[in-house]
Amino acid sequence: MNVAILSEGLSAGKVLLFNKPLYWTSFDLVNKVRHVIRHNLHLKNLKIGHAGTLDPLATGLMVLCTGKETRNIEKYQDQPKEYAARIKLGATTSSFDLETEIDAHYPVAHIRKEEVEEILKTFMGTQLQVPPGFSARMVSGRRAYTLARKGEKPELPPKEITIYSIFMTTCELPDIEIQVLCSKGTYIRALARDIGLRLGSGGYLTNLVRTAIGDFLLKDALSVDDFERNLVFL
Repeated sequence: MNVAILSEGLSAGKVLLFNKPLYWTSFDLVNKVRHVIRHNLHLKNLKIGHAGTLDPLATGLMVLCTGKETRNIEKYQDQPKEYAARIKLGATTSSFDLETEIDAHYPVAHIRKEEVEEILKTFMGTQLQVPPGFSARMVSGRRAYTLARKGEKPELPPKEITIYSIFMTTCELPDIEIQVLCSKGTYIRALARDIGLRLGSGGYLTNLVRTAIGDFLLKDALSVDDFERNLVFL
């Protein structure tokens, strides 16, 4: 494709789907895409934004918008999100995932597959969820994770979320894998915590992949390397 035509298309507005690499922040991905476009197409002032963050320890679908399409970011952010998550029962961490060390152990001998399936059903619908302390929520003008990483325990008010569907795909106790379709603002790490609690145990997230945002699917997403190699074919 002619570079001028491609540049014009990106400025007019495109939706780009990416599979975020493990350990990258959402901003890392945006900055990388911006650098690739600037380096190859010399678009210095192109607007690029993302429609929904992913934690560094999560992988999967991110929707990036360029040019005039950034006006529609909120529309994409509001779409339901689908996740595949792996949870370890019987222990907790302060971050509810692998970012921090295990801080407590709990019994799991009483947990059965059938009980997990029944407990998961209780999460269906609209409810209040307390966000993790290790989150980007604002507390007195500061990010909650900034306080949490200093050893403080930020108090976060519960937020309304909706779980549209949730079911177990693998049961290898004390590990389970679940698929969740949920509203904007749902923390799967907090869901792992709450599942552990309702099972009379503990739980934390060991793997998370976002597989869909509305009609956008992970299977259609590019890797960063693919994007660099195939930029001219967008």
